[in-house]
Formats: sequence, structure tokens, C-alpha cells
Amino acid sequence: MASTPSSLSAVQLRAYFALTEVAGLLKHAVEQQLRDVGDLSWVQFQLLARLGLDSATGSERMTDLADGVVYSRSGLTYQAGLLEKAGLVTRAPSADDDRGVTVSITGAGRDRLATVMPGHVEVIRRQLFEPLSAKDTDALADLLVPVRDHMRAAPPRSATPRRRRES
Repeated sequence: MASTPSSLSAVQLRAYFALTEVAGLLKHAVEQQLRDVGDLSWVQFQLLARLGLDSATGSERMTDLADGVVYSRSGLTYQAGLLEKAGLVTRAPSADDDRGVTVSITGAGRDRLATVMPGHVEVIRRQLFEPLSAKDTDALADLLVPVRDHMRAAPPRSATPRRRRES
């Protein structure tokens, strides 16, 4: 069966559905572990991990965090508020942007991250990497990195300008 330009081939569909199913199953397992061990949602974990593991200062602007985790600004504000209420982050006006907010991880946030990381790593290892050889893992990274980079070349939805409402 020939495919039209607007359709996907059977191999493309198989790859797409396998990728979405793997991503969904992995996210479900990770979310369960994060809730059970750290009382954290997936997005809350992503915020703490970006601040505690990826940031040299432990602080980032909210807009940069939203772009990094690909989450709406309003949703991120809500999640950061929950983390702040729990004492895991602080929020303050950005030093270099009058309208911006900077989020910083606290010592308690670093402790919570340290609590969930061993189990998090184990879930990732067991669910994703256990069935793969080292060569397969290299191949998977080689395939996914350029796809991610291609997708990141377009601004995430959190970075797109807000449209004004027509009066």
C-alpha cells in the first residue's frame, strides 16, 4: 500500500506508537515512585531536578524553567507555589527582569531530591535500560538526541508570545 504525503508509513507508525507507549509506561512508573517515596508529582520532580542537579546556582527564572520542562507558565507557577509551601523552593523577584520571578531550591528541596533519586534511578534502569545492551543504549541516544534537538529548535509553548485578546 503506497502512502500519501500526508500519511505515515507502517514503519513510522510502529515507531511512533512504540515511542509513545514506552514514554507513557515509563512516566507512569516514575510518577508512582516519586509519589510513594517523595510525595512529588512528575513536574515537581522535574523542577527540583533542574534546580538541584542541572543549575550551577540552584536558581532559575520561571520562564526558563517552564521552557525546560515544557509546561505552561500558569501551571508551573501553581506547581512552584506548592513546592514553596512545602519549603522545597523559594521564589523572589528576578534581579535582571522587573516582571520575572526566580525560583531557588532550598536545603529541604535538595534533601527531598536526594531521597527520591535512588529509587528514581532504579525505576529508569529497570524499566528503560534493563532490556537494552550498551550498544542499544548508545543507538537509542544517537537516535533520540537529534530528534530532541530538532524539536527544541522551535520555541516551547511556554516561550511563545501571548496573544492579545481582540477588543
